[in-house]
Amino acid sequence: MNIFVSNISFKVREQSLSELFSQYGEVTSVRIIKDKETRRSKGYGFVEMSNDSEANAAIEALNGTLHFERNIVVAEAKGKKEDASV
Repeated sequence: MNIFVSNISFKVREQSLSELFSQYGEVTSVRIIKDKETRRSKGYGFVEMSNDSEANAAIEALNGTLHFERNIVVAEAKGKKEDASV
């Protein structure tokens, strides 16, 4: 399941997000979206987890929690995603 994470501190790196989410299960990928020009974080990203029930547990537990002095927003990613079942 792909998870959307927003309100991420600009100090956060992909490794720390991976560690945060891996408490709930296997993290297959982490992407923090960066500005193409400045290479600075845009304050949001995506965490992919292989197991949907673990991903839902992570969303439930982490949404609204304090991470690097910011309350992160965690939800299932919607919209542009590749459908693997086709």
